[in-house]
Amino acid sequence: MKKFLIIPLVLLSLVSSPAWADDFGDGLAAYQNDDYATALRLWMPLAEQGHAGAQYNLSLMYSNGEGVPEDDQLAKKWFVLAAEQGHSVAQYNLGVMYAKGYGVPVDGRVAEKWYRLAAEQGHASAQLNLGRMYENGEGVAEDAAAAVKWYSLAAEQGNVVAQYNLGVLYENGKGVAEDAQTAVKWYSLAGEQGDVDAQFNLAVIYDNGFGVPEDDEAAVKWYSLAAEQGDAAAQSNLGVLYDSGEGVPEDNQVAVKWYRLAAEQGYVDAQYNLGLMYALGEGVPEDNVNAYLWWSIAGSAGDENALKNRGIIEKKMTAAQIAEAQELARECMAKDFKGC
Repeated sequence: MKKFLIIPLVLLSLVSSPAWADDFGDGLAAYQNDDYATALRLWMPLAEQGHAGAQYNLSLMYSNGEGVPEDDQLAKKWFVLAAEQGHSVAQYNLGVMYAKGYGVPVDGRVAEKWYRLAAEQGHASAQLNLGRMYENGEGVAEDAAAAVKWYSLAAEQGNVVAQYNLGVLYENGKGVAEDAQTAVKWYSLAGEQGDVDAQFNLAVIYDNGFGVPEDDEAAVKWYSLAAEQGDAAAQSNLGVLYDSGEGVPEDNQVAVKWYRLAAEQGYVDAQYNLGLMYALGEGVPEDNVNAYLWWSIAGSAGDENALKNRGIIEKKMTAAQIAEAQELARECMAKDFKGC
């Protein structure tokens, strides 16, 4: 079962007496010190008296098997009791349980109910998940406009996934009028939080001038951020910009660096371009064996231009060089393209 976390920040507002506050706080201190037996002893009476925070925390202990045997049914019991009192995090977690089938049968309608109750209280992750349900028609009728509504509420709270998803909807005009500028706004907010997909999409938009003025320097910025996180497509495209001197001074050695990183992840365009750099001696010494190697690998993935180029360069190679290149290509593929 998915692990849930203690979230104490909303709980003290639910305490109605100093005694409750003392026992709840002492239980929280014990829990944080991994003294689950004491936490259970202090929280159980509070939960039985209707303390929503204690009920919620008991549900987590039973969900995670902390100080008690893991028990999905008891976890559900305490989640429900807390959720029925308006505990938004309990409502959200019940939504997760029913959406994913954690200890209960999968039930999209029930998941939607609990997500909505939490979302209406401003719970950003519940708003995000409601948006996903409506975007994809999971447990509810597909409704892109509703997805935009819930993603917007979560995105405005800084939820990075909602910001990215909202950018996608605005870019594609799904549930809202197509609006590249607004897509860029949401992608930028997500990208600044480190979302690699948002960074890549921003780079593509600026690289190609999709709905915004073409801006090679902005493309380089966002490709670089995504590439440094290991995104193979961003690495390959960044290599192209360094190769052609768009948005940055032309630098074939840096281009080769990024092509190689993408090629080692199996990205076919980068494998093709790396072969080309070896064939032309740009950024690396001219080397027909390595050109043949990378074009063989790209060709095996269906790149017809790589196979054509390999055929051309093969005419300039000796039989021994061809045999060496073929063996190196086999070894490279066996190593998942690493260290070739």
